[in-house]
Amino acid sequence: MTKDKEHSIPDAGRIHGGFADLVDYQLGVWREDYAEVVLDVRPQHLNRSGVLHGGAVSTLIDTACGYAGCFCTVEGNFRRALTLSLETQFIGAITEGKRVTVTARKTGGGRSIFFSTAEVRDQDGKLLAQGTGTFKYRRGSEDPEGVPAEAPKPLRRS
Repeated sequence: MTKDKEHSIPDAGRIHGGFADLVDYQLGVWREDYAEVVLDVRPQHLNRSGVLHGGAVSTLIDTACGYAGCFCTVEGNFRRALTLSLETQFIGAITEGKRVTVTARKTGGGRSIFFSTAEVRDQDGKLLAQGTGTFKYRRGSEDPEGVPAEAPKPLRRS
């Protein structure tokens, strides 16, 4: 598979019913060392001042940066990582009815740790936020071929 090859969207390894579904972002573009995550800003994404909540912005940066490092060269397999650190700088605000796109790039790392950067822009290209993250691959995800996707396991209720 070439570096420019993109996988079909959505991510086959995504667990349905999770936080991603709650926030309702979309994975727009995904290829090796690169990802774009898109969010149409709706009332549930706003803070009490009527603009996109900073936690939502941080979530989008975290998500896009993680995807940028977890592209899998075998379609149908997946790679997973966990966030070790995340830094976000807020620059501008966006209101309901607008669309934000987060563009992330893997910038380096080794076999078990990788680094990514992201920019958050509105539909007019205005920079709203930027961020950086450090991520650790989960076991089996160090290999660019990833591991076979498994069916989501039911949630345990205690």
